[in-house]
Amino acid sequence: MKIEQPDTIVEDVSAIVTDFLAAPKALIAGRSEPAESGETYPVYNPATGDVLAAVPACGDGDVDRAVKAAQAALEGPWSKMLPVHRQGLLLKLADLIEENGEELAQLETLNQGKSIMLSRLVEVQSSAEYFRYMAGWATKIEGSTLDVSIAIPPGMRYQAYTRKEPVGVVAAITPWNFPLNMASWKIAPALAAGCTVVLKPAEETPLTSIRLAELCLEAGFPEGVVNVVTGMGETAGAALVAHPGVAKIGFTGSTETGKLIGIQAMKDMKRVTLELGGKAPMIMFDDMDLDLLGAAAGIGSFFNTGQTCCAGVRIYAQKGIYEKALEVIANVTRSLAIGSGLDPHNQINPVVSARHQAHVKACIARGLEDGAKPVIGAEAPAEGFFVAPELFTDVRQDMALMQDEVFGPVITMTPFDEPDEAIAMANDSRYGLGASLWTNDLNKVMRYVPKIEAGTVWVNSHNIPDQNMPFGGIKQSGIGREHGRGALDNYLETKSVCVAYR
Repeated sequence: MKIEQPDTIVEDVSAIVTDFLAAPKALIAGRSEPAESGETYPVYNPATGDVLAAVPACGDGDVDRAVKAAQAALEGPWSKMLPVHRQGLLLKLADLIEENGEELAQLETLNQGKSIMLSRLVEVQSSAEYFRYMAGWATKIEGSTLDVSIAIPPGMRYQAYTRKEPVGVVAAITPWNFPLNMASWKIAPALAAGCTVVLKPAEETPLTSIRLAELCLEAGFPEGVVNVVTGMGETAGAALVAHPGVAKIGFTGSTETGKLIGIQAMKDMKRVTLELGGKAPMIMFDDMDLDLLGAAAGIGSFFNTGQTCCAGVRIYAQKGIYEKALEVIANVTRSLAIGSGLDPHNQINPVVSARHQAHVKACIARGLEDGAKPVIGAEAPAEGFFVAPELFTDVRQDMALMQDEVFGPVITMTPFDEPDEAIAMANDSRYGLGASLWTNDLNKVMRYVPKIEAGTVWVNSHNIPDQNMPFGGIKQSGIGREHGRGALDNYLETKSVCVAYR
């Protein structure tokens, strides 16, 4: 069913969703299958803590079958398909995502916990738009002709050119914060480039990825072009990364896991793109438009309950506006309604799992132990995996609360005097994914944007990506870029061809 209104409450879960939850399966070579072992593991509803479904605990054998299915599809009808036909399938898939949008959104909110409005607008609508965007690139893959200066043997002439070819089977490993959207970010450019995919979603949130693969078949993609294996990272994920049939790894997740994947990729010389953690700073100058403070906190900091790699969690406000900014942002934080994502009026929803809830609470406890001052002190619901939003002041740069990724509804505010002081504090991090400047002075924008160590710098906004704008990090926030033409290039190899003639 298409989404009618993104801000309506879900009173009753769709019967289609309920039926799907009864027996979700992995999808290998076009068939829905249990794990070879027959084993399953539970996934949970974060709003209640109850078991939502049991999904296959795939292992080495399942991964091997999925990779071989992707290889067979690559060598079979998929490689013979015209680019315009790949484009057509991607456009059809985008339509199917929209046609099944309400069910996908409900499934996402039940499994991940996020606001149903975010599920409808970001997970569903943005994913459909992403497939449409990448569909356009399928017919625009091109090489170049080269003038060469080869002088031997005498009398021989040469013409050289390059051609772009799909890299091969792609291992796409996605996180739990935006399950459907992140799967789209990986799958769409890979398919546009002519690759085949084995998708391994985060073990906490595999459900919309399974459904997406089913929609790929419904759209007409040949069997084996898109496969999904579910299971633990240390089993299914590790087996997929190490499989010799995989040519390219695209991973979004924690820096710690990304490092392990990078090491394995280098052992096999696999191509790899890593979009990892972040600890984004927001630098607010005295001359900023104070009317933007609400959006800065609501969208920049607490979007998706702070479970966003680019969340603006380190706020540096110049002393001339610090007290006012602190007052406004504290009031915004206090005003955020806490509750189930099925009610779009709730702006703070549960975090994804009991384990992550414990992590966020431990970060808050460490901050208190280190001497940081909490401003809000709210209580979270006892049922489910909730954490109340918190704002800390008196946080030193060397505190864990300032340096480590919390990935939850926890932010800090720190005053500064001079701009260079703020830039130094903003760059005092092992991460470099996103950042923002807030000012009405164009001179400051042009002067300080180059000094910020981040893959994306927003000005007077934060945490707003676009499919045409490259996205990725520096330092320990990753390698490579997603979105735009560069996303397509991640899945293409360049072959040089040199033709001798007389």
